[in-house]
Amino acid sequence: MIIGIIPARYGSTRFPGKPLADIGGKSMIQRVLEQAWQAQSLDKVVVATDDERIAEAVLRLGGEAIMTRTDHPSGTDRCWEAYSRLIAEKEVKASVSDYIINIQGDEPFIDPEQINELAAILDGTVELATQMSSVDSAELLHNPKEAKIIINARNEALYFSRAAIPYLWGLDPAVWHQHHAYHRHVGLYAYRADVLEKITELPPSPLEQAESLEQLRWLEAGYRIKLVETQFQTPSVDDPADIEKALRSVQ
Repeated sequence: MIIGIIPARYGSTRFPGKPLADIGGKSMIQRVLEQAWQAQSLDKVVVATDDERIAEAVLRLGGEAIMTRTDHPSGTDRCWEAYSRLIAEKEVKASVSDYIINIQGDEPFIDPEQINELAAILDGTVELATQMSSVDSAELLHNPKEAKIIINARNEALYFSRAAIPYLWGLDPAVWHQHHAYHRHVGLYAYRADVLEKITELPPSPLEQAESLEQLRWLEAGYRIKLVETQFQTPSVDDPADIEKALRSVQ
C-alpha cells in the first residue's frame, strides 16, 4: 500500500494559517488534496494536521484528516504519527512493505504525475526516496536555499549540500553548471514504513545541524536514499507574496 500524507500545520512563522489561504478561489489544502487525489499510484490520501480548522475544511471537502501533535519538528515526524494513528484505528493494516509519500502541503499545484514518478520505484527494497532536477544556471547552483545532490551509480544519494557540489577545480564558479551535470533536490519524500519509524527516533546529527538538512541525519545513520529525476517544477508558497507567483506559473 502507498499512502499519501499531507502535513498541514496552522502555525507557520512566516504565514500563519497557510493551509487555509485562498489560492485563486480555493484553499491551499483543497488544491493540494485535489492534485493528490488524481495520483493513481496512491491507495489512500490523508491530511495530517494540528488544527481543528484545517481538519474541518478537509472533512467538508470529503477528505480524511488526522489530528497530530503541535510540536513536531518536521513533516517527517508528523507523517509517522499520522501513519501510526491509521494503524491504531485499524484504517490500515501494518505492513513493512507499506510506503508513505510526504506530499508538501504548500505546493498547491503539484502534478499528480510527479507523485506517480516517485511511487513507481517503490518496490519494497527502497528504504527512502526523493526527487531531483537538473541545475541549468549559476544562480540556481549557488543559491544556498537550494540543496544540491551528489549521487552514486545506483542513483542513491551520497550527499546533500547547500553549497555547489562538486567543486570544479580551476574553473570560474559562474560557469560550473556548463561543465558538470549538477542536480538540486526536489522535496517530495517516500519512506518505507519500517524505516520511517526508525528515522524519527534518530537524534539530530552533526551534518544535519551544519547544513540544516534533515535528510543528512538519515545518510549519517546509514540509510539509503534513492533519487528519481523529474522534469516537474512545482512552485511552493512560503509567504503571502508567493501566492500570485504560484498562480502565474500555472497560467
